[in-house]
Amino acid sequence: MTNRTFSPRTALRLSAGLLLAGQLLYIVVTQFHAGGDANNHPAIFAAYAGNRIWTAVHLGQFASMAILLAGLLALFYALDVQAGMARWAGCFGAASAVAALALYGVLQAVDGVALKQAVNAWASAPDAEKAARFASAETIRWLEWGLRSYHDFALGLALLLFAAAMVRTAWAPRPIAYLMGLSGLAYLVQGWVAGSEGFSPTHSVVIVLAWVLSLMWMIWLVVVAWRMQGSEPADEGGDLTAAI
Repeated sequence: MTNRTFSPRTALRLSAGLLLAGQLLYIVVTQFHAGGDANNHPAIFAAYAGNRIWTAVHLGQFASMAILLAGLLALFYALDVQAGMARWAGCFGAASAVAALALYGVLQAVDGVALKQAVNAWASAPDAEKAARFASAETIRWLEWGLRSYHDFALGLALLLFAAAMVRTAWAPRPIAYLMGLSGLAYLVQGWVAGSEGFSPTHSVVIVLAWVLSLMWMIWLVVVAWRMQGSEPADEGGDLTAAI
């Protein structure tokens, strides 16, 4: 039975709001990240060392991602799938979202703290130490590649699993599930590119693609959530279909 104080409609509105807010905030905060050819390590490390808002930007990115993933977890309750493969897809999607948040926390600790300290030490080191300091910074950078890769895999898998659950939910328009699935695939491609060639131009293109696809289904989900009538999707049947 569904708890009336936290109905699927309430959960859907909470989920849609958190997802869209988290995604928009992430995109805005990322615009303040130090730019340049991320795979040109001498040049980009110098830019990172001189950046004064590095810690704030990475904290903002972590907060944004936490909001977004909280929205995915709320979506699990909004779908309110009680049995079958859709229920399992939702459960495993929620578990993958939690894993994605944990990986992103470690990623930001490595990128937002460890890498910044390493490039600062390299930039201020005497000439005799610069080669060793640079090698240390590159090692941390490659660790960042690995963490970013597996975070993207976890997030992509979560989106695919939630899409599989949503496509079996009667009140949800199927195109939303399809767009969610496509954004999940884009994150999987991101994971592969980050792990194989780092933060290359190809990686940047796939990031933008994932953002566009995500904004499309998130905005649509907000519209569906706020047009929804009554309190229980399972109780509303035709009214929900008409509203959507």
